[in-house]
Amino acid sequence: MAIDIMSAFENEPPQLDFIWPGFLAGTVGALIAPGATGKSYWALEAVMSIACSVTCGDLLKIGPGQTGRVVYLAGEDPESVLIGRVHAIGRHFNAQARIEIAKNLMLEPIMGRCFNVMTTKDSEWLIQLAMGARLIVLDTLSRTHCLDENSNGDMSRLISILESIAVKTGAAVLYLHHVSKGSVREGQADLQQAARGAGALVDNVRWCGFVSRMSASEAKELSDRTYDRKPIGDRKGFFVRYGVSKQNYALVEADKWYQRGEGGVLLPVDLAACKGGDFGNKVAAFKGRETDEEW
Repeated sequence: MAIDIMSAFENEPPQLDFIWPGFLAGTVGALIAPGATGKSYWALEAVMSIACSVTCGDLLKIGPGQTGRVVYLAGEDPESVLIGRVHAIGRHFNAQARIEIAKNLMLEPIMGRCFNVMTTKDSEWLIQLAMGARLIVLDTLSRTHCLDENSNGDMSRLISILESIAVKTGAAVLYLHHVSKGSVREGQADLQQAARGAGALVDNVRWCGFVSRMSASEAKELSDRTYDRKPIGDRKGFFVRYGVSKQNYALVEADKWYQRGEGGVLLPVDLAACKGGDFGNKVAAFKGRETDEEW
């Protein structure tokens, strides 16, 4: 149905409904990261914040817009691994939060099922499963289709199908995806162009977030110790950074740091410039950098 232009001129526009800041309901978004960085943990903790109406359910401190039902299709890991992750995350919730999450989160293992969202059978199954849901997560995108990842035409078709699912269900669709090897090698996993495959995979979505490992230079300049401000140094493997590389409908928020806890759970951590370092002067220009060499 065409938009009523005169009505749009004369009436206040509808308030935008965000899943979390910047990620609009009913649209398709991407979370990009190198393998074994923690993107699946980040996604699981994020969906639990959506599924939980209790304030302590937002472990990542991402500020979900409102709670609702979530459908999470896990294509990379077996059921036993998924149960272990849920158990590890669940240690950080009280009883009421666990009840709310269990009621609203459907975690469906699809590893080995040859699920293909491009087929009518599987796309209709997902639509029925997620009708009225708040969010759908595909972990990872490559496990949900059989198209050529390097073809812009194929990936445009794939994103169009995901948009159709979003429109029909009312849910936002978030897919998890890996970065290219070159982006990892060059330390550019946090850039919009870092996604592996065709440019349409990110160009055609409305929101793109990333999870990246702490670099050696960041480990030298940042500290998690308030008492002596010594640099993180060789403990850098315990820290990851989350941020947004593309956002169409809101201002981009500051990046967030997380520390790996027991079992791999990501927990927010406050980092500051180490004693005697000049990292604080560089933070203001952080969003504008393209490579580590520009620091």
